[in-house]
Amino acid sequence: MAVRFSVRRRDPVEKSDDAHNSGSHMDALKRRTIQGGVAKLFGQAANFILRLAFLMIMARLLSPEEFGLVAMVTVVTGFYGLFTSAGLSSATVQRVTVTDEQVSTLFWINMLIGTVLCALCLATAPLLVAFYHEPRLSWVTAAMATGFLVNAAGVQHIAILQRDLRYVTLTTMEVLAQLVSIAIGLAFAVAGFGYWAIVASTLVGPAVMTVLAWAITRWIPGRPHRDAEIVSMLRFGGAVTIQSVVSYGAQNIDKVLLGRVRGPAALGIYGRAYQLVSMPMTNISSAVGWVAFSALSRIQEDTRRYRSYFLKGYAVVVSFVVPMIVFGAVFADDTVRIVLGAQWADVVPILRLLAPAALVLVLIEGPTYWLLHSLGLAARSLRITLAFSCVMLVACVVGVSYGAAGIALAISIALVLWLVPHLGWCVRGTPIHLNDLLQTVWRPLLGSILASSVSFVAVHNVAQPLGRLVLGGILMCCTHLAIAWFVFRQRDFYLSLARDLRLIFRAS
Repeated sequence: MAVRFSVRRRDPVEKSDDAHNSGSHMDALKRRTIQGGVAKLFGQAANFILRLAFLMIMARLLSPEEFGLVAMVTVVTGFYGLFTSAGLSSATVQRVTVTDEQVSTLFWINMLIGTVLCALCLATAPLLVAFYHEPRLSWVTAAMATGFLVNAAGVQHIAILQRDLRYVTLTTMEVLAQLVSIAIGLAFAVAGFGYWAIVASTLVGPAVMTVLAWAITRWIPGRPHRDAEIVSMLRFGGAVTIQSVVSYGAQNIDKVLLGRVRGPAALGIYGRAYQLVSMPMTNISSAVGWVAFSALSRIQEDTRRYRSYFLKGYAVVVSFVVPMIVFGAVFADDTVRIVLGAQWADVVPILRLLAPAALVLVLIEGPTYWLLHSLGLAARSLRITLAFSCVMLVACVVGVSYGAAGIALAISIALVLWLVPHLGWCVRGTPIHLNDLLQTVWRPLLGSILASSVSFVAVHNVAQPLGRLVLGGILMCCTHLAIAWFVFRQRDFYLSLARDLRLIFRAS
């Protein structure tokens, strides 16, 4: 058996001490963290462009009903998908040391779970048909069920790469998988397969990731072993999984209710608005999130460095994602027209109503997940997510009678009111303070609103939507940077980030 990762290897924190003693500019962990973060950001930028281009083309090849039809199934299969890893990838990454036998045991547990989920998904197909009164869902659900086995086979291999902070490799894999899935989806759409193009694209990407993970790690799992530590890892993974399930349900109850009450066409409109407004959050937050979780888990006992690493990572996410969401809401008309086409004009008001909710989700993700999970506080994170889910459920029930716009407005109001209590609950008793988060948040938020408003007024008379969007984006970036640099005096933050990046590229 070829084992390509060191199971009781020297920890990156120890390496960082050696690097510091030898007079290097930054310790090994910091260098690998920033390298991984930069790689993930560039990779997510590439994936963002690819997904946006794919959405633009598919929106012109398929109807809202076809998008909504697949969304009816992916809400359920996405829920089942949360159990594929059972939180065991997080358990592998979070541990200071892990053995080959432990990872092998977790691999076979993941495969058992994948088999159960595949069977459960097949059994769910008749229920979906009856619930939505849509017979086409039967074969779509059956096709999506096969993905659970393939995905389960790659969970621990990907976790090995994450644990070793090999995010350059992971990013390359993700971009390649995205390219293959897009190519397959477009080929199916052009060939006239309709909604099956979306199904094919959804299945191919994760399958490519699994194949690449096996090929790169060259790790072959051994037989499962009894180990006292496995129970602890399963307990941690269970808490993470339950939280993921609850969070997924909270963030998808709006789609389930809307699809049931208003049908696939209304869900297709709402789903595209949700996809557009959440794209920046999905790409950048996920790019920084896993890197931050991996690095923070290694230094969880070093309070000073932990606080510094967390706040810088949180500031990077907020500084990049918040302006993009605000800009997208201010320029919603042009964004929808360029990305989706004129026939999707109904998406515009929904996108604007969802923007405050998207901003709140960005601000709470870091404290809820990479802060609490890296500190081993998965139980508290679960309790917070349960409370968050109650807020979402009440908002959706109140808003669904008013259609997509009602749900979007109700969710945004509820989450804005929930923001500060949520953050305060997360940081209680940790190295991070509520004031740290609020100080990090208010400048990018206010700067984004001011910069987007200025750019909107400045380009309002430009005739072409594409011209308004491009010029408005350039002006918004310049204005936002000027406000951050001169008004909010964040010069040191950006210069420090630039110095770190320069040193990384020199070291490379």
